[in-house]
Amino acid sequence: MVTPSVEHRVGALQRPEGIELFLQIWQPVGAIGGVVAIVHGIGEHSGRYEFLVERLLRRGFAVAALDSRGHGHSGGRHGHIDAWSDYREDVNAFVRYVSAHFMRLPLFLYGHSLGGLIVTDFVLFYPEGLDGLIVSGHPLRPTGSAKPLLVMLARILSRYRPTFAFTLGIDDEALSRDPNVVKAYREDPLVHRKVTARWGTETLAAIDRVRARAGEIQLPLLILHGESDRINSVDGSTELFNLVSSTDKQLRTYVGGYHEPHNDIERETVASAVVDWLLDRTRSIRSYLER
Repeated sequence: MVTPSVEHRVGALQRPEGIELFLQIWQPVGAIGGVVAIVHGIGEHSGRYEFLVERLLRRGFAVAALDSRGHGHSGGRHGHIDAWSDYREDVNAFVRYVSAHFMRLPLFLYGHSLGGLIVTDFVLFYPEGLDGLIVSGHPLRPTGSAKPLLVMLARILSRYRPTFAFTLGIDDEALSRDPNVVKAYREDPLVHRKVTARWGTETLAAIDRVRARAGEIQLPLLILHGESDRINSVDGSTELFNLVSSTDKQLRTYVGGYHEPHNDIERETVASAVVDWLLDRTRSIRSYLER
């Protein structure tokens, strides 16, 4: 994916608990129009966003991506957090790192699935310093894993055995209509499929918090969702769109689309929509600064 006109480097964020978080940055050579910081979904990692990264680089955007704790190349127990604030403060450190690296450039957060929940929660606590938010497959209404029995068990075990792990039960075939994407996911050694009881209760609490406080979100917002997503219902993204107070907000749904719009068979259309939205916002920012 990386061409001679692109600089790619990896780094690490040291967290206070001794956990090291893996991150990578792609930077086009020449003028940079803005920066997109990606937060991935549950069980996966930042390396699964190559198609989107390449399309962003082509249009002059730098990209930074984090492997969340317990994921990919990052440290920490797979699928576990002690508290949701672990994710929030990791993203805070990530955003500060990227901001320092790309000073005075427009900065946008992009979160998919669990990452979408992480970034929408994040801006409730740290709304400054960002120029927009993109969320994909948001789990405001999860359907693939939030089964009543699992929810009940997670709430009981979270108190007494918080690190008890169980299989999340996500159907690989529900990720994308492209069989090559599904095959690559199944064979990816960095993918994991288990979460802990504490992760489950903290995630459910984060969903409730975002729903209750979504009206506080005022950033420019682009929401993407496949209408046939069997993991997180598209109704959740519609609900989020209606709840937020942003005057600049868009909801784009894709007929027949599965859980990962950026990896589905319409990924070219999705990437173009993301790039066009970003270009419109960066032009607006430049026009404002040039007044």
